[in-house]
Amino acid sequence: MGQYSIGDALNQLLEKSHWKPKIHELRLKEEWAAIVDKTISKYTRDLSLYNKKLTIYTDVAPLKQELMYGREQLMVRINEYFGERVVEEIVIK
Repeated sequence: MGQYSIGDALNQLLEKSHWKPKIHELRLKEEWAAIVDKTISKYTRDLSLYNKKLTIYTDVAPLKQELMYGREQLMVRINEYFGERVVEEIVIK
């Protein structure tokens, strides 16, 4: 039996149990203000992450437009923040 660090063991558990996407969604919601600035965070109503597709809900039309134009940059920022490919597509509603 091989030896693992606690972090490696937890990562294997998350991978095998399929909890990792849900944990990514929870972390994304909790740390959204740290990933984007406070203004975007303040006017974002909700977030949903399913099958690496991030859905951002906002009722502010100018913010929707800004997020639409900056989708690619936001995706890169989120994936860099997590250190892995968490988001492959962003939808703004």
